Amino acid sequence: MALYAVGDLQGCLNPLKMLLDHVNFDPAQDHLWLTGDLVNRGPDSAGTLRFVRELGQSASTVLGNHDLHLLAIHAGVKTTNSKDILTTLAAANIDQDLQWLSQQPLLIQDPQRKLIMTHAGIPPCWSDQQAIELAAQAESILKVETTRLDFFEQMYGNNPDTWQEALTGNDRIRYIINAFTRMRFCASNGQLNFSHSGAANDAPDNMQPWFHWQKRRQHTLVFGHWAALMGVTQSDDYLALDTGYVWGNYMTMMNLDSGERTHCDSNGLVFYQV
Repeated sequence: MALYAVGDLQGCLNPLKMLLDHVNFDPAQDHLWLTGDLVNRGPDSAGTLRFVRELGQSASTVLGNHDLHLLAIHAGVKTTNSKDILTTLAAANIDQDLQWLSQQPLLIQDPQRKLIMTHAGIPPCWSDQQAIELAAQAESILKVETTRLDFFEQMYGNNPDTWQEALTGNDRIRYIINAFTRMRFCASNGQLNFSHSGAANDAPDNMQPWFHWQKRRQHTLVFGHWAALMGVTQSDDYLALDTGYVWGNYMTMMNLDSGERTHCDSNGLVFYQV
């Protein structure tokens, strides 16, 4: 069995299918990890949701910020004029697909391969085990309809921007979800910055990309979310897979066992990199 991981789809289903075909993905034997943000901006968010859901036990995805935003709009908590979102919500059987999406986790772990995947990353102030436990706390809110709807009313906002174990209630869950789904730059104490979203070398004062803070982890962290990183950024501690297909660049799929990367560009050209 091979384990593959692919960066943010953002409603771009055709390149995903091309990548799966080129690696001869076998749903009976192989497994696919997706870094979240299955929806929005691309041409077929509804089809993407349905396709990933129908992969069943052969695929695992985490929630991204765009996924949560779509769920909040579907719940009537937010309104939108976005044509992409409105088209998605008007699709046949979308209620069933979004119910499935609402049950997806914020963090996935493969203990044998020593891998963890979240959409945006893990703050340097959290250990791997702490991140696993905090993800479970937030998921317990998101997976139950009544508590999910109540939280969506309070989800939007950048505060608290710094982690404290004493945080409670919606403040605690908001920080956890912001860290897992929106984080790029942060301070060593987990203070989050949402005003900068560009290249890694364009950090605000006293901040760095979250993965540049020196913290030796027990797992390699697989993440998406940050298309401006471009290229496959990786070390023994992290692996960035969002390479900005929806912005005209390319989609990246990586065999997490062999390290081989397969890319599909906006012209449908598939090429390999080892």
